[in-house]
Amino acid sequence: MILLLNGAFGIGKTTVARVLVTRLPRAVLYDPELIGIALQRIARMAGHDVEDFQDLRIWRRLTVIALRVVRLFRRNVIVPMAFSNPEYLEEIRDGITRFEPRHVHVCLVAPLEVVQQRLQNRRLDPRDAQWQYRRAAECCAVHHGQPFATQVDAANRDVNQIAAEIVQMLTA
Repeated sequence: MILLLNGAFGIGKTTVARVLVTRLPRAVLYDPELIGIALQRIARMAGHDVEDFQDLRIWRRLTVIALRVVRLFRRNVIVPMAFSNPEYLEEIRDGITRFEPRHVHVCLVAPLEVVQQRLQNRRLDPRDAQWQYRRAAECCAVHHGQPFATQVDAANRDVNQIAAEIVQMLTA
């Protein structure tokens, strides 16, 4: 099973993913952001200004390929990502469907004010802060829509409560 754990920047995706890895059998956290950052840097060295690596089609393709490889070795793969573009999310989900019959997309949601407070607690590098705040606002604005239909409230709950709800959802 592949679990796409979606949500705004700062909502707690990676923290929840780490807990889920301990609660699901043979699970691993796979973060495609690492590939994205590398591709973004390569594009910039080549003179292309890429604001968000998700805009790179090669990133989306490599993410699907990497998930296929990781899934060969682990029964459960947890993928924290901040998708706000429904087309990109659908492209990833379609790619996963070609090799993995069971994949689940869950979207952590919270009011923008909660997410902004969590970002503020991170003490972001000022060069990154403006971008992350903007992307968090974009995510919060769209995550209540249809492509992000399986939502889990992450506003006033601790990480263990959120993880328990997701595990229950997966095992029901």
